[in-house]
Amino acid sequence: MKEALMRSVGKNTIANRKAMSEMLLELARLDKDLVVLTSDSRGSASLNEFAKELPQQLIEVGIAEQNIVGIAAGLASAGKKPFVASPACFLSMRAIEQIKVDVAYSQMNVKLIGISGGISYGALGMSHHSVQDLAVTRAIPGLDVFMPADRHETKKMIATVYETTRPAYIRIGRNAVEDVYASPAYTFEPGKAIMMKEGMDLTIIASGETVRVAMDTAMELSARHIDCRVLNMHTIKPLDEKAVLKAAAETGCLMTIEEHSIFGGLGAAVAELVSQVTPVPMKIVGIPDEPAIAGTTAEVFAHYGITPLQLVNDAAELVARK
Repeated sequence: MKEALMRSVGKNTIANRKAMSEMLLELARLDKDLVVLTSDSRGSASLNEFAKELPQQLIEVGIAEQNIVGIAAGLASAGKKPFVASPACFLSMRAIEQIKVDVAYSQMNVKLIGISGGISYGALGMSHHSVQDLAVTRAIPGLDVFMPADRHETKKMIATVYETTRPAYIRIGRNAVEDVYASPAYTFEPGKAIMMKEGMDLTIIASGETVRVAMDTAMELSARHIDCRVLNMHTIKPLDEKAVLKAAAETGCLMTIEEHSIFGGLGAAVAELVSQVTPVPMKIVGIPDEPAIAGTTAEVFAHYGITPLQLVNDAAELVARK
């Protein structure tokens, strides 16, 4: 893929949740079996237009996350194609048993969309942060786990999972983020990482909204004559093991960046793999083992060193360890 496709084309003001709702509406107009369920969260999920145009295909369950997952599984067993849109912090914690048994174990065609994931609820703090959701969902057999990097990837991801019958968890942030793709004209395949930038000195593997941070860090590293590879690992599970092992072998060290606890997420998945096959120096960047602070995404990222300015130093130290 040509790198020119990966450049931002200006400040984006469209949140990924808005892109998600637009794609769901587009699909639902053509498929009456597609239904969306919300837990008093249609506004948070940007589903007001969907509810206005297709009220018969939207089910408001109320604040009852365990019930919403059970209802979705029942609808799937009857041939419907349910998408559950609920805050990630509640969907992944309160309904995890229903996700495990009713959806994953039963292999129901349910797509679980965790909206306002990571630390994107900002000032609401620990109770609304969702930085353990990847750890719990990726530990459930039979459940695919995704994170889109920008609005273009969000639409492609929703359209792609709609075509499958596999259960899936998709984590989407709350606020608009800068694009990493200049257009949707690229190939998206579940379980296949995307090479955002080639490089041979180290590899940064990122997912979700930290892909933009990884790209900016790589550009800063270029000024230090460090040739950095960047992989967009949009599918946390199944992990693209081939791309990870190739990066480890060819660049000799790995850094992962994620809007998640350093335990159990993308970094852990990568470490579990390379430590058993191709051990290399590695750094996992994310939220440490403490209640994450309240603040805007930029403020929280800065507090935990998830900025290009800090990451270039971490990357340089990592390269020196090879």
